Amino acid sequence: MTSRREFIQKSAFATAGTMLIPNFLKGFEQQALAQLQSQNQGKILVMVQLSGGNDGLNTVVPFRNDIYYRERPTIGIKSDKVLKLNDEIGLNPALGAIRGLYDNGSMQIINNVGYPNPDRSHFRSMDIWQTGSSSSEYLKSGWLGRYLDAQCSGKCEPYSAIEVDDSLSLALKGSKVKGMAVQNPAQLYRQTKNPFLEKLAKVNHEEFDNVNYLYKTLSETISSADYIYEKSKVFQSKATYPQTELGKRMKTISELINSGVQTQVYYVSHGSFDTHVNQVNQQERLLKQYAEAMRVFMDDLKANGRTEEVMVMTFSEFGRRVKQNGSNGTDHGTANNVFVMGGKLKTDSNLMQTPDLQNLDEGDLKYKVDFRDIYSTVLDKWLQTDSMAVLGKKFEGLGFV
Repeated sequence: MTSRREFIQKSAFATAGTMLIPNFLKGFEQQALAQLQSQNQGKILVMVQLSGGNDGLNTVVPFRNDIYYRERPTIGIKSDKVLKLNDEIGLNPALGAIRGLYDNGSMQIINNVGYPNPDRSHFRSMDIWQTGSSSSEYLKSGWLGRYLDAQCSGKCEPYSAIEVDDSLSLALKGSKVKGMAVQNPAQLYRQTKNPFLEKLAKVNHEEFDNVNYLYKTLSETISSADYIYEKSKVFQSKATYPQTELGKRMKTISELINSGVQTQVYYVSHGSFDTHVNQVNQQERLLKQYAEAMRVFMDDLKANGRTEEVMVMTFSEFGRRVKQNGSNGTDHGTANNVFVMGGKLKTDSNLMQTPDLQNLDEGDLKYKVDFRDIYSTVLDKWLQTDSMAVLGKKFEGLGFV
């Protein structure tokens, strides 16, 4: 028998032990995923966050617009370098690796995305995007966490949603369940193979309500680490991914998908795109890393027959101001573009409308597409759930699915 004092002491050691596991985060209640899988028909969503506020105007370039070059005399992308998509707009040349995805219909670009009364704070705007809230709401749960809340009644396996990182974003935190952060499955497995932690996880902790949460979390983490590690050995990608941080993380996602890990949502971040100073080189480097990683990832999925099961959505918390600043950079702005990739997309040219640079809001772009219209489309048409139950109200869907 373990005394209460010994149990509390062990709790302290358990906390210290799990702090040594940077990938450790609260998982879900244990329950089979059959219900969740049948409802979304095996569809997978991969979210790519461009942190820091990527400059959308220099990503999808309005190369025929004189105002663009007038307002950006030194950082505007020269017309002869733009990868032209139509007579009005084209991609930053650093995105050359994914140009083919657009050409073959595997990538939809949605321009002018934002929300009413935009907030130019990194933290607040990211919270709005990650929670799916309005600018006047302050929610404690993320939109993808609430998706899991709704789909499996608060009882999901810890790996139903995985962020390939060492910390968990608000987007994956539900009211009842939370996602799991795992940067390296093998490393997480090794770190949980500590005899003391394994013994501690087996302690009969239910009699001590004040530490029940801690022990339950520890037990679930060890169990999830075992599952993810064993499944991850099933498939080793033969594709040559870039040796960048994003490249490595996309390879991890590909291997988990192709290994059959029962995960519905993956989340990864790239950046920072906060380009107040000397923007051109920094953004070019980051966009090139993004494009090269995504191209290999999509090709890897195709080579293994998984393209039609996966949708990838790329977003940033806001765009930048139309006019460049005095440091050859751009300051925080509003509306931006969103990229959607996958094998079952519908082309809708109306979503790629050129930004209106003549009708600005105090120097910023006016949004035309509410980002929650995109979320509702993903929820209703891709993940096969009721978007109203997740977002709290009905939003008009879009035609890319």
